Amino acid sequence: MARSTLRELNGFGSEPATVAEATVILVDYQNTYTRGVMELEGWESALTAAEALLRRARAAGATVIHVVNDGGPGTPYDVREDIGAIHARVAPVDGERVVVKTAPNAFVGTELGDLVDAAGNAQVVIAGFMTHMCVAYTAEGAFLHGSRPTVVADACATRPLLSPAGAVSARQLHDSALAGIGDLFAVVVPSAAALG
Repeated sequence: MARSTLRELNGFGSEPATVAEATVILVDYQNTYTRGVMELEGWESALTAAEALLRRARAAGATVIHVVNDGGPGTPYDVREDIGAIHARVAPVDGERVVVKTAPNAFVGTELGDLVDAAGNAQVVIAGFMTHMCVAYTAEGAFLHGSRPTVVADACATRPLLSPAGAVSARQLHDSALAGIGDLFAVVVPSAAALG
């Protein structure tokens, strides 16, 4: 069975980003995913990993950009309410931009591409909620933007879903999404410790 990835076949390389030379994009670490109808499996450990990534990025002087999804008033994604706010453990500090999106790919219809360009880093590091949705599509967006993305696996989480073949566990979906991302769009590392 062939095990080559599209990245390997196209010569895109497998070296992960170096934090000090990257723009760190934290995707949808909203209260939305920590309680209620959209609560993710494993969000606590993923958030702890995101805290470690954020500490490392700040210590390295990296550009940090937070992304939130706005679903509008009355939704679990209402950024005007506590449910849609960025979780306090990874909340932005002065100087860190927040990009508001309405599509899974955070580069669509937002200023994210311009902010990445302004930071001047070819490399981006991406982590967030949900692995199979906004993390995957934002990694694709970064790749198509011309950046060199790295996704931090343990700082991501998702939820179980149904497929035509039956139930798909959150772990299966998370792992499958990371495999798909790593096939072409990004280098995938197990944790921030694997970053340069």
